[in-house]
Amino acid sequence: MFSRRSILAAILVAPLCATGLASSATAEEITITHAQGETTLPARPDKVLVFDVASLDTLDALGVEVQGVPTAKYPQHLAKFGTDDYSKVGSLFEPDYEAVSAAEPDLIIVGGRSSPKYNDLAKLAPTIDLTVDQDDFVASAKDNVRTLAKIFGKEAEADAKLQALDASIKVARDAAADAGKGLIVLTTGGKMSAYGPGSRFGVLYSDYGVQPARTDLDTANHGQAASFELILETNPDWLFVIDRDAAIGREGEAAAQFLDNELVAQTTAWKEDQVVYLNSANWYLVGGGLTAMQQNADQIAKALSKR
Repeated sequence: MFSRRSILAAILVAPLCATGLASSATAEEITITHAQGETTLPARPDKVLVFDVASLDTLDALGVEVQGVPTAKYPQHLAKFGTDDYSKVGSLFEPDYEAVSAAEPDLIIVGGRSSPKYNDLAKLAPTIDLTVDQDDFVASAKDNVRTLAKIFGKEAEADAKLQALDASIKVARDAAADAGKGLIVLTTGGKMSAYGPGSRFGVLYSDYGVQPARTDLDTANHGQAASFELILETNPDWLFVIDRDAAIGREGEAAAQFLDNELVAQTTAWKEDQVVYLNSANWYLVGGGLTAMQQNADQIAKALSKR
């Protein structure tokens, strides 16, 4: 038989026990392996700051809301992140640490241009680095998609979109198999760089299946300085072009105008109308984002299939 005191004690303790159970449930955590180690963070983080455009692209494709983004030039499909609807927490290269701290985030995501700030940001909140491995671009980017899907419970959505991406890449590779050889160049400020296998844009060859017109180009991040003479000497069947000025919103001579000269006009690519102006923002700014990769694969597949 219970005394009055024991009943009163039970009544007082019950809410505390319930609160303790709730706290235990909400305190569930997951550990994520990323480019700079492992990070433990709350399962289903609520406040998320993203300093990596590729990750932002993927989160948007998966329907995950974020609370803070850098000030940047966003491609058309991500234009909403440049508006005042999203808090700005610095730039891709330099976070606004006061704004980050004030946001009290559950998770910070860096990658690529922002990855050098990982250690500083990790002191403020759980931080992961989703920089893509350039040596295994698509596989690495797909791993990052799965990582984000795991964090936010979007596995089913990610699987469906990755299957669609695989299908488009296969179409591109099949079309590239007998399409001839290609060269990718980046134009900016009246200058030009060329990129071969193993370079920053080597995914064109390694994953999308385009046969390289040259294998002796510098693989440094900025490629190899190129001239109209180099393009003529290489004489690619396909010329793929990234207009950096267009990607970053800088005024200048458009790539199509820049390349319209008598030397380039002598190449097979020009004569056969096989100069492909890539989605420059996707290639230069977004990189391994889910939507960007899908658009890139579709564009290449469509171009090569028209030969």
